[in-house]
Amino acid sequence: MSSAVKLESICKKFNKETVLRDVNADFHYGKIYGIVGKNGSGKTVLFKTIVGFVRPTSGHVYVKGKEIGVDTDFAEDVGLIIETPGFLSQYNAYKNLEFLASIRNKISKQQIKNTIKLVGLDAESLKKVGKFSLGMRQRLGIAQAIMEDPDLIILDEPMNGLDKNGIHIVKEVLGNLKKEGKSIILASHYAEDMEICDEIYEMEDGMLLKNLH
Repeated sequence: MSSAVKLESICKKFNKETVLRDVNADFHYGKIYGIVGKNGSGKTVLFKTIVGFVRPTSGHVYVKGKEIGVDTDFAEDVGLIIETPGFLSQYNAYKNLEFLASIRNKISKQQIKNTIKLVGLDAESLKKVGKFSLGMRQRLGIAQAIMEDPDLIILDEPMNGLDKNGIHIVKEVLGNLKKEGKSIILASHYAEDMEICDEIYEMEDGMLLKNLH
């Protein structure tokens, strides 16, 4: 199948600081890709560059065959967690996702509830998100990223704050999405989060180095 994401010689500088250095990669459908790296290694900037939030200083980003910044401003049909998911703390899980789903109006109320259950949360609970643990917020963030059934899913630290059961649930969900032919790219500080990945890259000083397997 064609590439979900293709990166050609991506460099990114902020003033005099080089954050991405000659990054080349090809991410295909039906695979899970892992990027391991410390804080400040460039993972989050790379993800923001892929979706169009940040423009590269040089190089080309293609998502589903369209060049970001040329053919389209932002990547379309992408499920995303970059940094901490932001929610309205005064509402429950369902109300938060219902509000976000209303922007594109692609999915039904039942589909929202099904996705909340899929990540191990209670779709009927009235508990406000402001009272959620970090792990519960993280699960809700993953639900938000996948609820509209995107072809491409990009998750920055998806296991952050999850207990063993939460990690198991998320790995199972991502494995099933891979079987459906989705392309999944996830970043982590921890190599053990990468057990479900088909290919693993290491990010260091803005360089993407293949392959830890």
